[in-house]
Amino acid sequence: MSDLIIAANRGPYSVSVGSAGALVASPASGGLAPSLASALSVGSDGAVWVAAAMTKAERSATRDGSIEALPGTEGVKLTLVDLDEDTYAAAYDVIANATLWFMHHGLFDTPRRPIFDRRWREAWEGFRAYNSAFASEICELATPGAHVLVNDYHLALVGRQLAEERGDLHTVHFSHTPFASLSEINVLPRDTRRELLAGLVGFGACGFHTTRWQRAFDTACRTYGENPPPSFAAALGADVDRLAEVAASPECATALGALEELVGERRMILRSDRVELSKNILRGLLAFDALLEERPEWRGRVCLVARSYPSRQSLAEYLAYRSEVEHLAERLNDKWAGPCGGEEPIISVVDDDFASSVAALRRYDVLLVNPIRDGMNLVAKEGPTLNERDGVLVCSEEAGAYEELSEAALGIQPFDVADTAAALARGLEMPAAERARRAAQLKRASARQPPSEWLQSVLSEARRPASAPVSDPADPADPADPADPADT
Repeated sequence: MSDLIIAANRGPYSVSVGSAGALVASPASGGLAPSLASALSVGSDGAVWVAAAMTKAERSATRDGSIEALPGTEGVKLTLVDLDEDTYAAAYDVIANATLWFMHHGLFDTPRRPIFDRRWREAWEGFRAYNSAFASEICELATPGAHVLVNDYHLALVGRQLAEERGDLHTVHFSHTPFASLSEINVLPRDTRRELLAGLVGFGACGFHTTRWQRAFDTACRTYGENPPPSFAAALGADVDRLAEVAASPECATALGALEELVGERRMILRSDRVELSKNILRGLLAFDALLEERPEWRGRVCLVARSYPSRQSLAEYLAYRSEVEHLAERLNDKWAGPCGGEEPIISVVDDDFASSVAALRRYDVLLVNPIRDGMNLVAKEGPTLNERDGVLVCSEEAGAYEELSEAALGIQPFDVADTAAALARGLEMPAAERARRAAQLKRASARQPPSEWLQSVLSEARRPASAPVSDPADPADPADPADPADT
Protein backbone atom coordinates (compact mmCIF):
# COMPACT_ATOMS: atom_id res chain seq x y z
CA MET A 1 0.00 0.00 0.00
CA SER A 2 1.15 3.56 -0.57
CA ASP A 3 0.47 7.15 0.46
CA LEU A 4 0.91 8.26 -3.18
CA ILE A 5 -0.76 6.61 -6.17
CA ILE A 6 -0.20 7.68 -9.78
CA ALA A 7 -2.59 6.23 -12.37
CA ALA A 8 -2.22 6.46 -16.13
CA ASN A 9 -2.92 4.25 -19.12
CA ARG A 10 0.82 3.81 -19.75
CA GLY A 11 3.53 3.07 -17.24
CA PRO A 12 6.97 4.73 -16.98
CA TYR A 13 8.53 1.74 -18.72
CA SER A 14 7.39 -1.11 -20.91
CA VAL A 15 7.94 -4.83 -20.45
CA SER A 16 9.12 -7.15 -23.21
CA VAL A 17 10.65 -10.61 -23.54
CA GLY A 18 14.45 -10.53 -23.85
CA SER A 19 16.68 -12.82 -25.92
CA ALA A 20 17.05 -15.28 -23.04
CA GLY A 21 13.30 -15.42 -22.50
CA ALA A 22 13.41 -13.26 -19.38
CA LEU A 23 11.19 -10.22 -18.96
CA VAL A 24 13.04 -6.99 -19.66
CA ALA A 25 11.94 -3.46 -18.65
CA SER A 26 12.80 -0.55 -20.91
CA PRO A 27 12.09 3.12 -20.15
CA ALA A 28 9.50 4.94 -22.22
CA SER A 29 11.18 7.20 -24.76
CA GLY A 30 8.97 10.28 -24.75
CA GLY A 31 5.78 11.91 -23.56
CA LEU A 32 4.38 12.24 -20.07
CA ALA A 33 5.47 8.96 -18.47
CA PRO A 34 9.28 9.38 -18.36
CA SER A 35 9.10 13.00 -17.19
CA LEU A 36 6.65 12.12 -14.43
CA ALA A 37 8.72 9.07 -13.46
CA SER A 38 11.86 11.18 -13.10
CA ALA A 39 9.93 13.61 -10.90
CA LEU A 40 8.78 10.73 -8.72
CA SER A 41 12.32 9.38 -8.37
CA VAL A 42 13.35 12.74 -6.92
CA GLY A 43 10.33 13.70 -4.88
CA SER A 44 8.74 10.54 -3.50
CA ASP A 45 9.44 7.47 -1.46
CA GLY A 46 7.48 4.35 -2.28
CA ALA A 47 4.97 5.77 -4.76
CA VAL A 48 2.91 3.27 -6.74
CA TRP A 49 2.21 3.77 -10.44
CA VAL A 50 -0.91 1.96 -11.71
CA ALA A 51 -1.00 1.34 -15.47
CA ALA A 52 -2.65 -1.02 -17.94
CA ALA A 53 -0.94 -4.24 -19.02
CA MET A 54 -0.69 -3.57 -22.75
CA THR A 55 1.52 -6.33 -24.15
CA LYS A 56 1.57 -10.12 -23.81
CA ALA A 57 4.73 -9.84 -21.72
CA GLU A 58 3.07 -7.35 -19.36
CA ARG A 59 -0.02 -9.55 -19.02
CA SER A 60 2.21 -12.52 -18.30
CA ALA A 61 4.09 -10.53 -15.67
CA THR A 62 0.90 -9.63 -13.85
CA ARG A 63 -0.33 -13.21 -13.83
CA ASP A 64 2.81 -14.95 -12.57
CA GLY A 65 3.92 -12.18 -10.21
CA SER A 66 7.27 -11.64 -11.93
CA ILE A 67 6.57 -7.94 -12.31
CA GLU A 68 7.82 -7.61 -8.72
CA ALA A 69 11.32 -8.62 -9.83
CA LEU A 70 11.58 -6.21 -12.72
CA PRO A 71 13.90 -3.22 -12.44
CA GLY A 72 11.78 -0.10 -12.15
CA THR A 73 12.22 3.61 -11.82
CA GLU A 74 13.81 4.48 -8.49
CA GLY A 75 11.19 5.70 -6.05
CA VAL A 76 8.17 4.23 -7.83
CA LYS A 77 6.75 0.71 -8.05
CA LEU A 78 4.76 -0.30 -11.13
CA THR A 79 1.48 -2.18 -10.72
CA LEU A 80 -0.23 -3.37 -13.90
CA VAL A 81 -3.99 -3.77 -14.32
CA ASP A 82 -4.69 -6.90 -16.34
CA LEU A 83 -7.76 -6.71 -18.57
CA ASP A 84 -8.78 -9.13 -21.30
CA GLU A 85 -7.70 -7.98 -24.74
CA ASP A 86 -11.22 -7.33 -26.04
CA THR A 87 -12.12 -5.09 -23.09
CA TYR A 88 -8.88 -3.16 -23.42
CA ALA A 89 -9.31 -2.74 -27.19
CA ALA A 90 -12.86 -1.45 -26.72
CA ALA A 91 -11.82 1.01 -24.01
CA TYR A 92 -8.59 2.20 -25.59
CA ASP A 93 -9.24 2.10 -29.34
CA VAL A 94 -12.98 2.72 -29.70
CA ILE A 95 -13.73 5.04 -26.77
CA ALA A 96 -10.52 6.71 -25.55
CA ASN A 97 -8.82 7.24 -28.90
CA ALA A 98 -11.54 7.17 -31.56
CA THR A 99 -14.13 9.07 -29.49
CA LEU A 100 -12.78 11.10 -26.55
CA TRP A 101 -9.49 12.08 -28.21
CA PHE A 102 -11.35 13.19 -31.33
CA MET A 103 -13.89 15.11 -29.23
CA HIS A 104 -11.34 17.00 -27.12
CA HIS A 105 -9.23 17.89 -30.17
CA GLY A 106 -12.14 18.91 -32.41
CA LEU A 107 -11.40 16.18 -34.98
CA PHE A 108 -14.85 14.73 -35.66
CA ASP A 109 -15.90 14.68 -39.31
CA THR A 110 -19.50 15.20 -38.23
CA PRO A 111 -21.20 14.54 -41.59
CA ARG A 112 -19.74 11.01 -41.38
CA ARG A 113 -18.45 10.30 -37.87
CA PRO A 114 -19.08 9.47 -35.08
CA ILE A 115 -21.85 6.88 -35.24
CA PHE A 116 -23.14 5.77 -31.86
CA ASP A 117 -24.64 2.37 -32.59
CA ARG A 118 -25.00 -0.88 -30.64
CA ARG A 119 -21.34 -1.80 -31.10
CA TRP A 120 -20.23 1.58 -29.80
CA ARG A 121 -22.49 1.14 -26.76
CA GLU A 122 -20.87 -2.23 -26.12
CA ALA A 123 -17.45 -0.55 -26.34
CA TRP A 124 -18.59 2.01 -23.76
CA GLU A 125 -19.34 -0.89 -21.42
CA GLY A 126 -15.71 -1.95 -21.93
CA PHE A 127 -14.56 1.58 -21.14
CA ARG A 128 -16.63 1.52 -17.96
CA ALA A 129 -15.09 -1.85 -16.98
CA TYR A 130 -11.57 -0.53 -17.71
CA ASN A 131 -12.11 2.48 -15.45
CA SER A 132 -13.68 0.33 -12.73
CA ALA A 133 -10.68 -2.02 -12.75
CA PHE A 134 -8.32 0.94 -12.24
CA ALA A 135 -10.50 2.38 -9.47
CA SER A 136 -10.61 -0.98 -7.67
CA GLU A 137 -6.82 -1.32 -7.87
CA ILE A 138 -6.37 2.20 -6.48
CA CYS A 139 -8.81 1.53 -3.63
CA GLU A 140 -6.85 -1.61 -2.72
CA LEU A 141 -3.41 0.04 -2.85
CA ALA A 142 -4.10 3.43 -1.25
CA THR A 143 -3.53 3.94 2.47
CA PRO A 144 -6.14 5.95 4.42
CA GLY A 145 -6.01 9.59 3.31
CA ALA A 146 -3.53 8.85 0.50
CA HIS A 147 -2.97 11.25 -2.39
CA VAL A 148 -4.07 9.95 -5.80
CA LEU A 149 -3.17 11.57 -9.15
CA VAL A 150 -5.17 10.19 -12.09
CA ASN A 151 -4.00 11.19 -15.56
CA ASP A 152 -5.97 11.87 -18.70
CA TYR A 153 -9.19 11.10 -20.54
CA HIS A 154 -8.65 7.32 -20.49
CA LEU A 155 -9.53 7.35 -16.77
CA ALA A 156 -12.24 10.01 -16.67
CA LEU A 157 -14.76 7.72 -14.92
CA VAL A 158 -12.48 6.69 -12.04
CA GLY A 159 -13.39 9.64 -9.81
CA ARG A 160 -16.99 8.59 -9.25
CA GLN A 161 -16.06 5.13 -7.93
CA LEU A 162 -13.26 6.52 -5.75
CA ALA A 163 -15.67 9.04 -4.23
CA GLU A 164 -18.22 6.35 -3.49
CA GLU A 165 -15.82 3.71 -2.11
CA ARG A 166 -12.92 5.74 -0.68
CA GLY A 167 -14.11 9.20 0.29
CA ASP A 168 -11.04 9.50 2.53
CA LEU A 169 -8.67 9.81 -0.43
CA HIS A 170 -7.24 13.13 -1.64
CA THR A 171 -7.77 12.85 -5.38
CA VAL A 172 -6.92 14.97 -8.40
CA HIS A 173 -7.47 14.32 -12.10
CA PHE A 174 -5.15 16.00 -14.61
CA SER A 175 -6.04 16.33 -18.31
CA HIS A 176 -3.01 16.48 -20.58
CA THR A 177 -5.30 17.10 -23.55
CA PRO A 178 -7.53 20.08 -24.30
CA PHE A 179 -11.08 19.98 -22.98
CA ALA A 180 -13.90 20.00 -25.51
CA SER A 181 -16.06 23.03 -26.16
CA LEU A 182 -19.82 22.75 -25.65
CA SER A 183 -20.48 22.18 -29.35
CA GLU A 184 -17.97 19.30 -29.32
CA ILE A 185 -19.11 17.61 -26.12
CA ASN A 186 -22.71 17.92 -27.35
CA VAL A 187 -21.87 15.29 -29.97
CA LEU A 188 -21.83 12.58 -27.29
CA PRO A 189 -25.04 10.73 -26.44
CA ARG A 190 -26.78 12.46 -23.53
CA ASP A 191 -26.39 9.63 -21.02
CA THR A 192 -22.72 9.15 -21.94
CA ARG A 193 -22.05 12.85 -21.55
CA ARG A 194 -23.60 12.82 -18.09
CA GLU A 195 -21.58 9.79 -17.04
CA LEU A 196 -18.37 11.33 -18.31
CA LEU A 197 -18.90 14.56 -16.39
CA ALA A 198 -20.09 12.72 -13.26
CA GLY A 199 -16.86 10.73 -13.31
CA LEU A 200 -14.75 13.89 -13.40
CA VAL A 201 -16.89 15.63 -10.77
CA GLY A 202 -16.13 12.71 -8.45
CA PHE A 203 -12.51 13.86 -8.11
CA GLY A 204 -11.47 16.25 -5.38
CA ALA A 205 -9.99 18.59 -8.02
CA CYS A 206 -9.40 18.68 -11.79
CA GLY A 207 -6.34 20.21 -13.44
CA PHE A 208 -5.41 21.35 -16.95
CA HIS A 209 -2.35 22.79 -18.66
CA THR A 210 -4.00 26.12 -19.47
CA THR A 211 -6.82 28.32 -18.18
CA ARG A 212 -8.60 27.89 -21.53
CA TRP A 213 -9.12 24.15 -21.00
CA GLN A 214 -9.98 24.77 -17.33
CA ARG A 215 -12.74 27.22 -18.30
CA ALA A 216 -14.13 24.80 -20.90
CA PHE A 217 -14.45 22.08 -18.24
CA ASP A 218 -16.14 24.39 -15.73
CA THR A 219 -18.56 25.61 -18.42
CA ALA A 220 -19.51 22.07 -19.45
CA CYS A 221 -20.17 21.03 -15.84
CA ARG A 222 -22.38 24.02 -15.07
CA THR A 223 -24.23 23.76 -18.38
CA TYR A 224 -25.24 20.17 -17.67
CA GLY A 225 -26.18 20.61 -14.03
CA GLU A 226 -23.00 19.32 -12.37
CA ASN A 227 -21.26 21.28 -9.63
CA PRO A 228 -17.63 21.32 -10.79
CA PRO A 229 -14.93 20.44 -8.28
CA PRO A 230 -12.12 22.96 -7.67
CA SER A 231 -10.20 23.29 -10.93
CA PHE A 232 -6.79 24.77 -11.71
CA ALA A 233 -4.21 25.30 -14.46
CA ALA A 234 -0.62 24.03 -14.11
CA ALA A 235 1.59 24.09 -17.20
CA LEU A 236 4.21 21.33 -17.35
CA GLY A 237 7.71 22.51 -18.26
CA ALA A 238 10.53 20.70 -20.05
CA ASP A 239 12.47 18.01 -18.20
CA VAL A 240 15.78 19.89 -18.51
CA ASP A 241 17.96 17.41 -16.62
CA ARG A 242 16.69 14.37 -18.49
CA LEU A 243 17.05 16.11 -21.86
CA ALA A 244 20.62 17.15 -21.02
CA GLU A 245 21.47 13.55 -20.12
CA VAL A 246 20.16 12.23 -23.44
CA ALA A 247 21.86 15.06 -25.38
CA ALA A 248 25.22 14.11 -23.84
CA SER A 249 24.86 10.42 -24.71
CA PRO A 250 26.97 8.65 -27.37
CA GLU A 251 23.76 7.63 -29.15
CA CYS A 252 22.75 11.27 -29.55
CA ALA A 253 26.20 12.25 -30.80
CA THR A 254 26.06 9.50 -33.44
CA ALA A 255 22.58 10.56 -34.51
CA LEU A 256 23.64 14.22 -34.75
CA GLY A 257 26.60 13.31 -36.97
CA ALA A 258 24.34 11.33 -39.31
CA LEU A 259 21.87 14.22 -39.44
CA GLU A 260 24.61 16.73 -40.29
CA GLU A 261 25.60 14.57 -43.27
CA LEU A 262 22.02 14.54 -44.54
CA VAL A 263 21.42 18.26 -44.08
CA GLY A 264 24.83 19.48 -45.22
CA GLU A 265 25.07 23.24 -45.68
CA ARG A 266 21.32 23.73 -45.91
CA ARG A 267 19.25 25.51 -43.29
CA MET A 268 17.00 23.10 -41.43
CA ILE A 269 13.31 23.34 -40.60
CA LEU A 270 12.25 20.60 -38.18
CA ARG A 271 8.99 19.05 -37.12
CA SER A 272 8.89 16.18 -34.61
CA ASP A 273 5.50 14.54 -34.01
CA ARG A 274 3.55 11.38 -33.66
CA VAL A 275 1.78 10.50 -36.92
CA GLU A 276 -1.46 11.77 -35.48
CA LEU A 277 -4.35 13.73 -36.94
CA SER A 278 -4.24 16.64 -34.47
CA LYS A 279 -0.56 17.35 -35.29
CA ASN A 280 -1.54 18.90 -38.63
CA ILE A 281 1.34 17.33 -40.57
CA LEU A 282 -0.28 17.68 -44.00
CA ARG A 283 -0.69 21.45 -43.71
CA GLY A 284 2.88 21.71 -42.46
CA LEU A 285 4.12 19.99 -45.62
CA LEU A 286 1.92 22.23 -47.77
CA ALA A 287 3.34 25.30 -46.00
CA PHE A 288 6.87 24.16 -46.87
CA ASP A 289 5.72 23.67 -50.47
CA ALA A 290 4.34 27.24 -50.46
CA LEU A 291 7.65 28.54 -49.05
CA LEU A 292 9.58 27.04 -51.99
CA GLU A 293 6.96 28.31 -54.45
CA GLU A 294 6.98 31.89 -53.20
CA ARG A 295 10.62 32.19 -52.11
CA PRO A 296 12.68 30.66 -54.93
CA GLU A 297 15.87 31.93 -53.29
CA TRP A 298 15.49 29.22 -50.66
CA ARG A 299 15.36 26.33 -53.13
CA GLY A 300 18.35 24.12 -52.46
CA ARG A 301 19.25 26.15 -49.37
CA VAL A 302 16.69 24.78 -46.92
CA CYS A 303 15.33 21.36 -46.04
CA LEU A 304 12.47 20.10 -43.92
CA VAL A 305 13.35 17.27 -41.56
CA ALA A 306 10.04 15.60 -40.69
CA ARG A 307 10.57 13.22 -37.78
CA SER A 308 7.60 11.14 -36.75
CA TYR A 309 6.75 7.91 -35.05
CA PRO A 310 3.72 5.72 -35.69
CA SER A 311 0.71 6.12 -33.46
CA ARG A 312 -2.54 4.18 -32.98
CA GLN A 313 -1.98 1.97 -35.99
CA SER A 314 -5.00 -0.13 -35.05
CA LEU A 315 -7.30 2.74 -36.12
CA ALA A 316 -8.20 3.07 -39.80
CA GLU A 317 -8.15 6.88 -39.64
CA TYR A 318 -4.54 6.85 -38.49
CA LEU A 319 -3.40 4.38 -41.12
CA ALA A 320 -5.07 6.48 -43.80
CA TYR A 321 -3.52 9.67 -42.43
CA ARG A 322 -0.04 8.16 -42.38
CA SER A 323 -0.49 7.09 -45.99
CA GLU A 324 -1.56 10.62 -46.96
CA VAL A 325 1.47 12.12 -45.21
CA GLU A 326 3.88 9.72 -46.90
CA HIS A 327 2.39 10.25 -50.35
CA LEU A 328 2.40 14.04 -50.01
CA ALA A 329 6.05 14.05 -48.91
CA GLU A 330 6.98 11.85 -51.88
CA ARG A 331 5.06 14.07 -54.30
CA LEU A 332 6.71 17.23 -53.01
CA ASN A 333 10.16 15.67 -53.21
CA ASP A 334 9.46 14.67 -56.83
CA LYS A 335 8.32 18.23 -57.52
CA TRP A 336 11.26 20.03 -55.91
CA ALA A 337 14.28 17.75 -56.25
CA GLY A 338 15.17 19.23 -59.65
CA PRO A 339 14.78 22.93 -58.71
CA CYS A 340 16.70 22.16 -55.49
CA GLY A 341 19.78 20.94 -57.34
CA GLY A 342 18.86 17.27 -57.31
CA GLU A 343 18.54 17.00 -53.52
CA GLU A 344 15.22 16.03 -51.99
CA PRO A 345 14.16 18.93 -49.75
CA ILE A 346 12.05 16.79 -47.37
CA ILE A 347 13.91 14.31 -45.20
CA SER A 348 11.23 12.07 -43.73
CA VAL A 349 12.16 9.79 -40.83
CA VAL A 350 9.65 7.44 -39.19
CA ASP A 351 11.00 5.79 -36.04
CA ASP A 352 10.75 5.80 -32.26
CA ASP A 353 14.30 6.83 -31.38
CA PHE A 354 14.39 9.47 -28.66
CA ALA A 355 18.16 10.07 -28.95
CA SER A 356 17.73 10.89 -32.65
CA SER A 357 14.83 13.21 -31.87
CA VAL A 358 16.96 15.04 -29.30
CA ALA A 359 19.77 15.34 -31.87
CA ALA A 360 17.36 16.96 -34.34
CA LEU A 361 16.13 19.39 -31.68
CA ARG A 362 19.73 20.44 -31.04
CA ARG A 363 20.29 21.17 -34.75
CA TYR A 364 17.23 22.97 -36.17
CA ASP A 365 17.17 26.56 -37.45
CA VAL A 366 13.35 26.74 -37.38
CA LEU A 367 11.06 24.44 -35.38
CA LEU A 368 7.52 24.06 -36.72
CA VAL A 369 4.86 23.11 -34.12
CA ASN A 370 1.50 23.60 -35.81
CA PRO A 371 -1.12 21.35 -34.15
CA ILE A 372 -4.80 21.83 -34.80
CA ARG A 373 -5.16 21.72 -31.00
CA ASP A 374 -2.93 20.44 -28.19
CA GLY A 375 -3.26 20.30 -24.42
CA MET A 376 0.37 21.40 -24.05
CA ASN A 377 2.88 20.09 -26.68
CA LEU A 378 6.19 19.49 -24.93
CA VAL A 379 8.15 19.54 -28.22
CA ALA A 380 7.55 23.32 -28.28
CA LYS A 381 9.43 23.49 -24.95
CA GLU A 382 11.95 20.72 -25.46
CA GLY A 383 13.18 22.30 -28.70
CA PRO A 384 14.20 25.66 -27.21
CA THR A 385 15.68 23.83 -24.18
CA LEU A 386 18.02 21.75 -26.37
CA ASN A 387 18.68 23.91 -29.42
CA GLU A 388 22.25 25.09 -30.05
CA ARG A 389 21.65 27.41 -33.03
CA ASP A 390 19.30 30.09 -31.66
CA GLY A 391 16.51 28.33 -33.48
CA VAL A 392 13.20 30.09 -34.13
CA LEU A 393 9.94 28.54 -32.91
CA VAL A 394 6.92 28.76 -35.24
CA CYS A 395 4.03 27.73 -32.99
CA SER A 396 0.30 27.22 -33.45
CA GLU A 397 -1.88 29.46 -31.33
CA GLU A 398 -3.93 26.32 -30.60
CA ALA A 399 -1.07 24.59 -28.76
CA GLY A 400 -1.35 24.88 -24.99
CA ALA A 401 2.34 25.82 -24.85
CA TYR A 402 1.67 28.97 -26.90
CA GLU A 403 0.08 30.65 -23.87
CA GLU A 404 3.53 30.74 -22.20
CA LEU A 405 5.72 31.12 -25.30
CA SER A 406 3.77 33.70 -27.30
CA GLU A 407 6.11 36.62 -26.61
CA ALA A 408 9.09 34.89 -28.21
CA ALA A 409 7.55 32.43 -30.70
CA LEU A 410 6.15 33.28 -34.13
CA GLY A 411 2.44 32.50 -33.71
CA ILE A 412 0.39 31.01 -36.54
CA GLN A 413 -3.22 30.06 -37.17
CA PRO A 414 -2.88 26.31 -37.84
CA PHE A 415 -5.33 26.11 -40.76
CA ASP A 416 -3.68 29.03 -42.59
CA VAL A 417 -1.04 27.50 -44.85
CA ALA A 418 -0.05 30.87 -46.32
CA ASP A 419 0.42 32.31 -42.81
CA THR A 420 2.57 29.32 -41.85
CA ALA A 421 4.72 29.63 -44.98
CA ALA A 422 5.27 33.34 -44.25
CA ALA A 423 6.27 32.52 -40.65
CA LEU A 424 8.77 29.92 -41.87
CA ALA A 425 10.31 32.50 -44.20
CA ARG A 426 10.47 35.05 -41.41
CA GLY A 427 12.19 32.52 -39.16
CA LEU A 428 14.80 31.71 -41.80
CA GLU A 429 15.48 35.38 -42.51
CA MET A 430 15.42 36.70 -38.93
CA PRO A 431 18.51 38.73 -37.93
CA ALA A 432 20.95 36.96 -35.63
CA ALA A 433 20.44 39.36 -32.72
CA GLU A 434 16.66 38.88 -32.76
CA ARG A 435 17.06 35.11 -33.03
CA ALA A 436 19.33 35.08 -29.99
CA ARG A 437 16.99 37.27 -27.95
CA ARG A 438 13.93 35.17 -28.76
CA ALA A 439 15.80 31.89 -28.19
CA ALA A 440 16.90 33.02 -24.72
CA GLN A 441 13.31 33.99 -23.85
CA LEU A 442 11.99 30.66 -25.06
CA LYS A 443 14.58 28.73 -23.06
CA ARG A 444 13.68 30.56 -19.85
CA ALA A 445 9.94 30.11 -20.38
CA SER A 446 10.30 26.41 -21.28
CA ALA A 447 12.16 25.63 -18.07
CA ARG A 448 9.42 26.99 -15.79
CA GLN A 449 7.76 24.38 -13.57
CA PRO A 450 9.85 21.29 -14.49
CA PRO A 451 8.29 17.89 -13.77
CA SER A 452 9.30 17.73 -10.09
CA GLU A 453 7.81 21.17 -9.36
CA TRP A 454 4.79 20.47 -11.55
CA LEU A 455 4.08 17.24 -9.69
CA GLN A 456 4.23 18.91 -6.29
CA SER A 457 1.99 21.72 -7.57
CA VAL A 458 -0.62 19.26 -8.85
CA LEU A 459 -0.54 17.09 -5.73
CA SER A 460 -1.02 20.18 -3.58
CA GLU A 461 -4.41 20.61 -5.30
CA ALA A 462 -5.61 17.10 -4.39
CA ARG A 463 -8.72 17.18 -2.21
CA ARG A 464 -11.25 14.86 -0.71
CA PRO A 465 -14.37 14.98 -2.89
CA ALA A 466 -17.08 17.26 -1.51
CA SER A 467 -19.49 14.29 -1.69
CA ALA A 468 -20.08 11.22 -3.77
CA PRO A 469 -21.93 12.12 -7.00
CA VAL A 470 -25.64 11.61 -6.62
CA SER A 471 -26.80 11.93 -10.24
CA ASP A 472 -27.50 8.70 -12.07
CA PRO A 473 -25.20 8.61 -15.13
CA ALA A 474 -27.56 6.20 -16.85
CA ASP A 475 -30.45 8.67 -16.60
CA PRO A 476 -30.96 10.10 -20.12
CA ALA A 477 -32.61 13.24 -18.76
CA ASP A 478 -30.46 16.21 -19.63
CA PRO A 479 -30.84 19.94 -20.19
CA ALA A 480 -31.51 20.92 -23.75
CA ASP A 481 -28.32 21.11 -25.77
CA PRO A 482 -27.10 24.70 -25.44
CA ALA A 483 -25.64 26.81 -28.15
CA ASP A 484 -21.87 27.06 -27.94
CA PRO A 485 -20.83 30.72 -27.48
CA ALA A 486 -18.43 30.19 -30.38
CA ASP A 487 -21.40 29.42 -32.64
CA THR A 488 -23.30 32.62 -31.89
